[in-house]
Amino acid sequence: MDLASEELKAVTIILRASQAIQEVIRKDVANYGLNPTEFSVLELLYKGDQPIQKIGKKILISSGSITYVVDKLEQKKYVKRQGCPGDRRVIYAVLTSEGKALMDEIFPQHVIKIGQIFTDLNLDGINQTIKLLKKVGYRAKSI
Repeated sequence: MDLASEELKAVTIILRASQAIQEVIRKDVANYGLNPTEFSVLELLYKGDQPIQKIGKKILISSGSITYVVDKLEQKKYVKRQGCPGDRRVIYAVLTSEGKALMDEIFPQHVIKIGQIFTDLNLDGINQTIKLLKKVGYRAKSI
């Protein structure tokens, strides 16, 4: 095979792998009444409060979508909005006690589920995968 054919094959494999991983995540978080975007926001907030304006950039969704997702998570009582005392223009998304309890329960299970995806790779294989995919991703961004 020539280089161009292998490059096209690589793109197909990367996209199919991404879809398969997303499906595992979708099914996993659906068990808790969440969609992947809601879970991504909860996961980010589990690490610490975030200005709503910055959440979208960190989990790669639009600011309009973030408002909708935060609204849904507020309705489910997992997240609340909290003003920034130093800057009234900034609103933080904060986990509620219910949200923290949910993440305390489901996050360890999620880590195990993600680990199952990588069962066939050792640490070196995982690090090599990260390095190569970053290289491809950065190159694609520069085009």
